[in-house]
Amino acid sequence: MPKVQVVPVRTPEQREAFLRLPWKIYRDDPYWVPPLLSEERKHLSPRHNPFFQHAEVELFLALRDGEPVGRIEAHIDHNYNEFHDERTGQFGFFESVPDREVAHALFDTVVEWHRQRGMETLLGPLSFSTNDIAGLLVEGFQMPPVFLMAYNPPYYPELLESYGFQKAKDLLAYRIDLDDAFWSRTHRILQRLEPLMKRAAEQGFTIRDINLRDFRNEVRRIMAIYNDAWSANWGFVPLTDAEIYQIATDLKRVVIPDLAKIVEHHGTPVAFAVVLPDFNQAIKPLNGRLFPFGILKFLWHRRKIDGLRVFTLGIRRGYRKRGVDSMLYYHLVKSGEKYRDRYRWVEVSWLLEDNYLILRATEFMGGYLYKRYRVYRLNL
Repeated sequence: MPKVQVVPVRTPEQREAFLRLPWKIYRDDPYWVPPLLSEERKHLSPRHNPFFQHAEVELFLALRDGEPVGRIEAHIDHNYNEFHDERTGQFGFFESVPDREVAHALFDTVVEWHRQRGMETLLGPLSFSTNDIAGLLVEGFQMPPVFLMAYNPPYYPELLESYGFQKAKDLLAYRIDLDDAFWSRTHRILQRLEPLMKRAAEQGFTIRDINLRDFRNEVRRIMAIYNDAWSANWGFVPLTDAEIYQIATDLKRVVIPDLAKIVEHHGTPVAFAVVLPDFNQAIKPLNGRLFPFGILKFLWHRRKIDGLRVFTLGIRRGYRKRGVDSMLYYHLVKSGEKYRDRYRWVEVSWLLEDNYLILRATEFMGGYLYKRYRVYRLNL
């Protein structure tokens, strides 16, 4: 069999081959959701993605007989290393045919790239960070991924583990079925939350919907909470102002105001939660193309979306265990009641495997573990 050659992506043709390789890998996979090529190009563009302002990034293609058979991306996030006081490199956008030779050639290239730059550890897949799509799916291949969550063939974990990668952290996805049984339990759930929520209200906590007319400032308030609430979490890296602006631009197009809540304490924002529709259900039929007619398909299929994702939730340090979480859950359930004939399930993702407080809260709401993602580590 011809030897595998790994080359850095330098030309527009190579970049396009990098972007389109998943269509070869997932050709017969009924669960794969083709990414929007226009969004992928922006995500990998230094001109459009502010992540590049604090990172070194290199793309690689694996070729056999001149045909693409694998890809990978290597990066060093200087903000991550400064925040954690580490010399850690990362990789993402990994795809490969089911062939150890191909995958190992890609890993060899990424390992050498990071060693040349003085890195001591390799972490991934992260495309590009825990603020983006993170982890490799290792359990739960029987259902398609939800919006902004990873997906890969079942053979990928073996390709990494056979090279020597070991588990760094598992990220969990829980599902709550919004069926008749759930809504019949709702009264009991809300009854248990009410005393905690009332105690929070007596302490000066209030809750409101996100304000789309002041959306940019709202996102700044949310991200200030996020940067504080998540700062002690594994893998966290603070968002920059430019990244916050980018998130504001992207989120405004998809957020449902009464499913995005902000909790304030005497007027100061201290907690938030954002629940989004599973737009993957509308993106999948587009086969990667939004224009020229994909937008019409998207609008058509968007009406049929029947799932949600709890996209993000955070409570500032110093305000936890004071009923704020109960206030968020209570009002999200109350807002969700008006959509009970439309949405049939919600995914809560992703959750750190050792974040026991939020895991217990999710289980209390009727959630059950149905997918597991893994971030791997390799000492260089």
